[in-house]
Amino acid sequence: MSTQLVLNLLVFDEKKQQGVLQHDLIQHGINLGFRAFEVRREYFEDIKKEIPAIRQLADEFELTLFYSVPDEVFVNGQINWKLEAYLIEARQMGATQIKWNIGDFANFTGDLDDLRDLTQQGIAVTVENDQTQVSGRVAAIDTFMSSITQHGLTVGYVYDLGNWRFVGENELQAAEALAKYVTYIHVKDVKEIAGKPAATGLGTGDIDWRQALDLLPQDVPVAIEYPTLSDEEILAAKQLLEEEK
Repeated sequence: MSTQLVLNLLVFDEKKQQGVLQHDLIQHGINLGFRAFEVRREYFEDIKKEIPAIRQLADEFELTLFYSVPDEVFVNGQINWKLEAYLIEARQMGATQIKWNIGDFANFTGDLDDLRDLTQQGIAVTVENDQTQVSGRVAAIDTFMSSITQHGLTVGYVYDLGNWRFVGENELQAAEALAKYVTYIHVKDVKEIAGKPAATGLGTGDIDWRQALDLLPQDVPVAIEYPTLSDEEILAAKQLLEEEK
């Protein structure tokens, strides 16, 4: 697998809960050898002050930034009016890509072409299979991406390896069905605890992650995206993925 490794700041969730700000988390990740990061909007404490600090780091170290926003494209039958503001934030921090959840596309009553302006602002727009039945299942992703393609819109798809277990679907079958749309990959492992799926470190759960990655495009960015307990765990995942290159 010849690709770019990204560190999603979810790996530092414990540090975040202790009050460490995202630009400091990025600095820590730089020290671990990463040069691409996925910033999480829900992790901001004071977004107006933190975005410039992140931009400064990105410029200084020539970082590639991705922006994860836990909001939906389709809300109450319409395109979410907040999306434009999220794109402005992405531009201010120097992010090259933004990620949203699809939301309730099945009940969308507007014009899909209204998304066009949002996809032509120099920032790659993507959607992810989340952990909901509404927009996290294969059928929901396939329906949306097929419609996007038919309308000639440019929207990427983030294949999240671990989320399939949370919606009761198989990650390998999903990879086979959706590989043609994939522009970015999130990796996490999953194991069952007390009858429920739980995210865990790569190679410590029940997913055959190597087989899944073999079914997906080999030239797209891959992000480590799950809460970790130590730098050693992050570096172990980094090594596993680098060995796949």
